Amino acid sequence: MIRINQLKLSINHTEKELREAVYKKLRVTPDIIQSITIRKQSIDARKKTEIKYIYAIDVVAKEESKIVKRVKDANVASVTESEYSFTIQGHDSLKERPIVVGSGPAGLFCTYFLAKNGYQPILIERGQAVEERIKTVDQFWLDSCLDTESNVQFGEGGAGTFSDGKLNTMVKDTTGRIRQVLKVLVEHGAPEEILYKNKPHIGTDVLSTVVKNIREDIKACGGTIYFDTKLTDVLIENGVVTEIEVTKRNRSKFIDGVINSDSSIEKIPCSALILALGHSARDTFEMLYRRGLTMEKKAFAVGVRMEHKQELISKNQYGDEYVNLSAADYKVTHQCKNGRGVYSFCMCPGGYVVNASSEEGRLVVNGMSYHDRAGENANSAIIVTVGPEDFNKIPGAVDTPLAGMEFQRYYEGLAYQTGRGKVPVQRFGDLLRNRESVKIGHIKPNIRGNYTLANLRDCLPDYMVETIIEGIQAFDKNIPGFADEDAILSGVEMRTSSPLRIMRDETLESNRKGIYPCGEGAGYAGGIVSAAVDGMKVYEALAVKYHP
Repeated sequence: MIRINQLKLSINHTEKELREAVYKKLRVTPDIIQSITIRKQSIDARKKTEIKYIYAIDVVAKEESKIVKRVKDANVASVTESEYSFTIQGHDSLKERPIVVGSGPAGLFCTYFLAKNGYQPILIERGQAVEERIKTVDQFWLDSCLDTESNVQFGEGGAGTFSDGKLNTMVKDTTGRIRQVLKVLVEHGAPEEILYKNKPHIGTDVLSTVVKNIREDIKACGGTIYFDTKLTDVLIENGVVTEIEVTKRNRSKFIDGVINSDSSIEKIPCSALILALGHSARDTFEMLYRRGLTMEKKAFAVGVRMEHKQELISKNQYGDEYVNLSAADYKVTHQCKNGRGVYSFCMCPGGYVVNASSEEGRLVVNGMSYHDRAGENANSAIIVTVGPEDFNKIPGAVDTPLAGMEFQRYYEGLAYQTGRGKVPVQRFGDLLRNRESVKIGHIKPNIRGNYTLANLRDCLPDYMVETIIEGIQAFDKNIPGFADEDAILSGVEMRTSSPLRIMRDETLESNRKGIYPCGEGAGYAGGIVSAAVDGMKVYEALAVKYHP
């Protein structure tokens, strides 16, 4: 195969023009070419008056080596595609079917590969199937009546179901796992463009369909999925897992703001338990800590969501050509005078801020976009890194591996009080002057869930507020208008990553044998793709030891 790099074309080019550019680059006629595949597409916006698409193109042709030799171009080379390949090596027999806890990307992909290869896994999920989950979340955004088991954090697809569905990752991968994840998503309904776009995303609307299709494929391959089923205990004997306890909920409707349902407790024999927990499974973390799993606290980042007009961001990035391109994103970072870093995270072009709460009396926000990214506002988390040295600054702090989790809970509790159960919102100009907002300016909040005007200093520590302010003012130098006093801030953003790590060895097992911590909640991933990849790694770890 021949790969052409740095092939530049107008943003308004046609497919015919792309093919003709390939023929010209390789100095061949169309009959020599067998296939042309876009490997990567990105935007070169360094010259706002001459924005280009930059392509990497894979070409299958007759006599490829002769073509490459004749062209003599550093951007034209012969390549061999590195496809994902894994061979099952296990010889031991599993006493019971493997059990996966959590249906976010890590759990879903681990279960998918186990099912596809004959292991007949069981997947348990505390929340609802995605169709019902969407209804529950929509209702919560209308009336603020929280279902603590099925919400933006919990349910089929994990927290990523209500997100921008970003698929880019900083992970370097030579095994082909990342591309395999993208291929699986495409096979189940994601747009093919995610295979080549520089910053691919799916969007919450498309992602929910993809998740459902993967679920049906798992079932067709012998897997079993239980929703409304929560892991509540694990039985350990001689350092090895032997059984789990689950609570199954037979739900009925909300009555007077309360979920009326019956629940039953069941015990299931288990010798291989994959813990693909989300970063918000706090009650499960507490149970696992009591059961002796080795954990450590780790740094994460917290802050606020910030909204601007999407037009401001797109015009700054693309100039007048922004009208011909999809909504632009941004990435900004700044090192503050106090030694702390502040940066943007999980930027959602044309998106929405969402109430992402999962515990009563606590409130947290996140960002979400649909596939078309057609919302009026852009939003991003503006966050500050916090570490174990900060966790002891809250009242009643206790030095355990769960300290970061309690740090999150404390400030989410303050956010709930500040907003009186609604998302607290403030103009940036009012945050500067330490006063509660009393009106909205020319930027209107794009929020899913009820919100109220407030002073975010009431739910964030002073060092964080000052760091955020300095960062926003610094970002204004790169994106003029970023520090607009009418820009909308919402609080608090606390679930950027897991506040702890469940330790595992080279076989990916915890100190309690048979238990495999996996994905973002366990501290081994940071986003949809990296979590899915970690799910694949855990599948491989089981397949090295056990046969189907």
